[in-house]
Amino acid sequence: MKSFDTYTDADFKRSIWSALRMIAIAVVIGVPLLWWKLGWQSAVLLAVGALISGSGLFEWLRLMVALMARMDSGGATPVTVRPLAPVLIGFFLRLGLALALLYGSLKLLDGSVYALIGGLALGVAALSIEGLRLIKSWTA
Repeated sequence: MKSFDTYTDADFKRSIWSALRMIAIAVVIGVPLLWWKLGWQSAVLLAVGALISGSGLFEWLRLMVALMARMDSGGATPVTVRPLAPVLIGFFLRLGLALALLYGSLKLLDGSVYALIGGLALGVAALSIEGLRLIKSWTA
């Protein structure tokens, strides 16, 4: 039986990649449905929201992997770890790009804002499902 004590870096990576896969599947299913029911602009808004949400998860993965490598090295052994500065710069650049993409999509596309909110919420939903899966595996 797995427990929280046995949660490893590989489990964290697997959870994030599984959440990203769930977002991709939801987009592949949701975009054609929204295109059919609400038009192409709402479908693009869903895709933009999912892209922002997925890129946020990916940046979180990069940031946590870099931090965990630093913590695992502990400074005792001279292990080469990735510098943290490029990861942080990428994180803040992605954040700025996400803001610009949000502004541009809301300004230029006349679709349903709920589609954009739905796309943004896909990341939270995917992580929640992954969290429930982890809890289930720990309590089973």
